[in-house]
Amino acid sequence: MNATTTLDRPSSRTATAWKTTLIAIPIVTLALLLWLRQLEINALRQRTVSSYGTVPEFVLLNQDGKNFGSAQLRGKIWIADFIYTTCPGPCPMISTRMSELQKPLEKTDVHLVSFSVDPAKDTPQVLRGYAERLQAEPGRWDFLTGPQSTIYNLSRNGFKLAVSDGGDEKGIPVHSTRMTLVDRHGAIRGYYDAAEPDAVTKLVADTTHLLREQPK
Repeated sequence: MNATTTLDRPSSRTATAWKTTLIAIPIVTLALLLWLRQLEINALRQRTVSSYGTVPEFVLLNQDGKNFGSAQLRGKIWIADFIYTTCPGPCPMISTRMSELQKPLEKTDVHLVSFSVDPAKDTPQVLRGYAERLQAEPGRWDFLTGPQSTIYNLSRNGFKLAVSDGGDEKGIPVHSTRMTLVDRHGAIRGYYDAAEPDAVTKLVADTTHLLREQPK
């Protein structure tokens, strides 16, 4: 009987050790993940958001037929894109990405601005219907139309984004799929391609950083 007891002790100790190891693995893994997450947060706080020049002054018409431009955006952080309502290509995706920004930024003063690159067709009334379909929050997301020359000059020379009037063989306007982050001083601080799956995540992260850098 003593021999049996002696043989059982190592087996019991081994079982206890395995149980301890199995319990410790998820705890250590969780602690490691939390540590890595904290490192990521600290890196986000410490990095800077680049600057790419300043958006020139402009005045256009919004979906309510009212003048809207630099004066209304002065002192605000804002995000811009270039689209048109009859776009058969990337515009629905770009506008969806913009719409996704509304929820995470709802408690901030960040403004959304969409410029139409087909202003002849995109009248304020047409843009108002487009805004309603996107459930755009009134007073927080403006859709702008106006002279084509003003909008195209703003895209090319202001935002440094390519744009074409549709004079090619396809006969449709061509424009950038990038969304642009602008700070409270009118400086461009980042470009985000709406075609990339993590575009909204990156844009929200940089906008949040900018809100800390430039509090209201």
